Amino acid sequence: MSLSPSNPKALEVQEGVFMAIVTKSGSKTSPREVLERAKAEGVKVVDVRFIDLPGTWQHFSLPLGELDEASFSEGLGFDGSSIRGFQAIDESDMLLIPDPDSATIDPVLEHKTLFLICDVIDPITREPYSRDARLIAKKAEEYLRRSGIADVSYWGPEAEFYLFNSLRFDQNAFSGYYYIDSEEGIWNSGRNSEPNLAFRPRHKEGYFPVPPTDKLQDLRSEIMLKLIEAGVQVEVQHHEVGTAGQAEIDMRFDTLTKMGDKMMVYKYVIKNVAAKNGYVATFMPKPLFMDNGSGMHVHQSLWKDGENLFADKSGYAGLSQTAIYYIGGLLKHAPALLALCAPTTNSYRRLVPGYEAPINLVYSKRNRSACVRIPMYSTNPKTKRVEFRSPDPAANPYLAFAACLMAGLDGIKNKVLPPEPVDKDIYELDGAEKAKIKSVPGSLAESLDALEKDHGFLTEGSVFTEDVIDTWIDYKRKKEVDQVALRPHPWEFMLYSDV
Repeated sequence: MSLSPSNPKALEVQEGVFMAIVTKSGSKTSPREVLERAKAEGVKVVDVRFIDLPGTWQHFSLPLGELDEASFSEGLGFDGSSIRGFQAIDESDMLLIPDPDSATIDPVLEHKTLFLICDVIDPITREPYSRDARLIAKKAEEYLRRSGIADVSYWGPEAEFYLFNSLRFDQNAFSGYYYIDSEEGIWNSGRNSEPNLAFRPRHKEGYFPVPPTDKLQDLRSEIMLKLIEAGVQVEVQHHEVGTAGQAEIDMRFDTLTKMGDKMMVYKYVIKNVAAKNGYVATFMPKPLFMDNGSGMHVHQSLWKDGENLFADKSGYAGLSQTAIYYIGGLLKHAPALLALCAPTTNSYRRLVPGYEAPINLVYSKRNRSACVRIPMYSTNPKTKRVEFRSPDPAANPYLAFAACLMAGLDGIKNKVLPPEPVDKDIYELDGAEKAKIKSVPGSLAESLDALEKDHGFLTEGSVFTEDVIDTWIDYKRKKEVDQVALRPHPWEFMLYSDV
């Protein structure tokens, strides 16, 4: 993954996209340009999209003729009380303000549709809505600029996912189960219901056999081309370590809010192209027992006046002292960060020893069991960045990236030194050495407790508000932690049914 903005063409948009690159003069796409281009392209439907607090895209559609220039300033109304983490029923009216720079022709829908990513505002005060995650991302970028530390940050998430042929699950008063099937699943090697064509990756051996063992090459390529059509620049696609269709498609880096937008487009396109081809894509962090989970390794760097602040050839792994302090902030606040970056109960099925899980609160060059890794593929200072490996793709990307930035900046401002780097296989260390290394929280409940105690770094500059943090913690505890704890687990029957 390259994180160098040295190539000006790297940030150009692709065919089928109306998003105009912000020029040095600051000009952007106007609403009139969006409407004129939409008519010229034969667009019939406009789809407006926004993100709920947990991190899922929501939408509604209107005929192109119902969208005018005033819509981009006056807004489009919706019921905020029906959106997770948003308004109470007695204050439900909300407005969406479309971002003309986000205008994109949808690459997967049959009727020619233009989608617009929207910001959320209050219709009474006309103020931006504090629980809009996209707003929080924008505030984090503005806080960075006002800090004087840097003028821009670059983000390159590597989001993994699984492509299954079937994903069944149910839970009621008397039963609970899930059942996954995949033409690639190694468990189907003995199946005799039809001619068995074999060639399946064994557990943890999916990285990188060619077809026919890799049965999903063409599907990933189709997804990749649709992403490019939607304006998402792709660097590489490949099979990942897990059997049963684990995959990764890496996007070119971008600035924080734009990368949040692209992550939402990424998940949308992958899910829809998979569905059209008879597959189900899931970004659930740990769907399979005995094999690798799906992470979202987040590459990040800070730049000022065109210079990479993280690069210093004389430093450890080519890192500057600024980068070391940034890492110090990430590791210091990691327990709280993971409440936003690994935000599901299932996330902590992934964050366990083995399976390349980044559970150790240390940094290292090349070591994938460390929470923070320093990639060493290139000596070019423009590519120097840090990779925070503990997040997963269930995260709301706007919140996750903003929180990482705030933690790193806190490290820089307060000159937080991380523990000494560990360049050994951590799982092979002896007891005394290993005992010195702290680990990430073992459950979502622990991470939420950490966030409750440690969130001052997030509220600096009012980037995150206390209301957002309180709402997040309350929602996650009541809707997820408590609900999972209430239900019997299948393995409990194996352990206890004969007591």
